[in-house]
Amino acid sequence: MKGFNKYILLNVFLLALVFSCQPHSEEIVSYMHGVPTVGNSWVVNKPEQNRLMITEEGIKNWSDREAVIRTYFRTDSIGELSVALLCRSQANSKLKVSVDDQVLNVSLNNREWDSIAVGTFKIEKPGYHHIEIQGIQTEDTEFGEIRKFLLGGTAVKGAVTYVKEDFYWGRRGPSVHLTYEVPENKDIRWFYNEISVPEGEDVIGSYFMANGFGEGYFGMQVNSATERRFLFSVWSPYNTQNPKDIPEEYRITLLGKGEGVTTGEFGNEGSGGQSYKVFNWKAGHTYKFLLKAEPSENNSTDYTAYIYTPEEEQWKLIAGFRRPKTATYIKRPHSFLENFRTEAGYVSRMGYYSNQWVQDTEGIWYELTKARFTADATARKGSRLDYAGGSDGNRFFMKNCGFFSGHTQIDTFHEREATGNQPEIDFSGLETPLLN
Repeated sequence: MKGFNKYILLNVFLLALVFSCQPHSEEIVSYMHGVPTVGNSWVVNKPEQNRLMITEEGIKNWSDREAVIRTYFRTDSIGELSVALLCRSQANSKLKVSVDDQVLNVSLNNREWDSIAVGTFKIEKPGYHHIEIQGIQTEDTEFGEIRKFLLGGTAVKGAVTYVKEDFYWGRRGPSVHLTYEVPENKDIRWFYNEISVPEGEDVIGSYFMANGFGEGYFGMQVNSATERRFLFSVWSPYNTQNPKDIPEEYRITLLGKGEGVTTGEFGNEGSGGQSYKVFNWKAGHTYKFLLKAEPSENNSTDYTAYIYTPEEEQWKLIAGFRRPKTATYIKRPHSFLENFRTEAGYVSRMGYYSNQWVQDTEGIWYELTKARFTADATARKGSRLDYAGGSDGNRFFMKNCGFFSGHTQIDTFHEREATGNQPEIDFSGLETPLLN
């Protein structure tokens, strides 16, 4: 019970610091927002240090003078912005703090958690801004710890956006989707799509998903500085995050895979069968994706994925999977763009999705020119507003992360120009997924 009372007193103390603190001058400033560093800060010039320095307790382990840390927030208003740090330092330290290229220095010498005023900056336009800090000097091995940035002034009297909870997802950034409008009362067997990622937009941690369907997804990833993949997965109908828990009758069956393809299981976002091919796809090139789905034996559905690259100039099999307790053709064809690496949540990425077609069971192709733009929970609850999507001439696009200021309204419909460029595919020449 005594520990519980101490917990209450600590939270009352921290709450009081957010709303009011005594700056170095005699003026009393009211701080209306406390921006947690855990969900809104990145070491932007040394991303490899993010896991070490940006922790659940705030900015810690800060000894590198070259590390530049940015904390992002968005304002709907302009005017004066008062900034203070909820921080502590084990010795005298001096920091450089800047907002929109306005620079102030602040000294820390408080061993206990306290609010230290930095000063006042000017916000001259609404949208996303960042507070940038860098250590100048310290009498200790570390500059100090920062738990929150406290914001006050006329610039934050309107709406202010930053990540307040679900920090893991907030750091990943909002995911965006395009769901294509298909002809009614048609059984869709084939789904064709193309992706081109502009140079500089192929950011590590990006998944440009091309051919999504009701039971899985197929697209391309940037996994590291040296590895890229084509990834194709099918969810099990059994709802679990651990693939080992799936009963035998609910397991995804591998029908076959292409040359150089790795297959296995996945979890933590539903569970099922996964396949990927390591391939050094390039920004500025166009990659073609082809997916087949049709009912199979014993109330199951077979899914087969193929990729066409300009490097190889032929359709290559990724894999074929059988999903039990499912009898369907392609439902809800869609694409999405996500960042799966929290360290890269401050960097924007964008892709073009073009020339979408579907073919029904009678062999008739239909061009898909209309799509609905949506986004995930991080966007819908307003934690982050750096997302966009829609049409650009004869192609669709999606963009996310990077804290850009313009965003697209969720649940809006967009239409691209038709190309009439129907896919020319020799289906009889496609490799059939067979196990050796």
